[in-house]
Amino acid sequence: MYEYLEGEVAGRTPARLVLDVSGIGYELSVPLSSTFPERGRARVWTHLVVREDAHTLYGFPERSTRDLFRVLLGVRGVGPVAALGILSGLSPEDLVHAVATEDLKALTRVKGIGKKTGEQILLDLRDKAPRLASELGGARGAPGSKTPVASANDAHAEDAVSALVSIGYSDKEARKAVDGAVERALATNGARDVATLVRAAIAG
Repeated sequence: MYEYLEGEVAGRTPARLVLDVSGIGYELSVPLSSTFPERGRARVWTHLVVREDAHTLYGFPERSTRDLFRVLLGVRGVGPVAALGILSGLSPEDLVHAVATEDLKALTRVKGIGKKTGEQILLDLRDKAPRLASELGGARGAPGSKTPVASANDAHAEDAVSALVSIGYSDKEARKAVDGAVERALATNGARDVATLVRAAIAG
């Protein structure tokens, strides 16, 4: 129904985006790792899920990521929440690499993805990996390579905790995972923005 929406960002949390399009505010569920700005103009590639009790818009910063989300929905046992969780825990490049190399461990690190579902993803997407890699731009970059380095601060850590809680972690689990991610980032002078902390926390 909607290919994309373009407008002004009116609200932003790690898992949610509100986009003002000509005076209408669209609420979209977005991957925790998405790179939408806190304010300003943005184009959001969308997927609408219609259920009896709700119409939910999912938003993505690139069309290729939205299309990968749709591919995940075609896997038996993977619904919109699980697909969004996968794209929150793995970059599109890392997901395609995991499929191409049959890296089940990488998939099952994502909250809510067990061995059975991970194996089904590998089975269903294995033959599609070359095409998906091509659509994402070919070569796989290093994890987090597109994420700008940000200074470590409590706000980033708290936002990362909130993001993990929103996908099913308990507050205790989320804080422990984020604390570990911050410690590893400090030790290696790595990126410490919200998206990077979330991915590192999920990866353990």
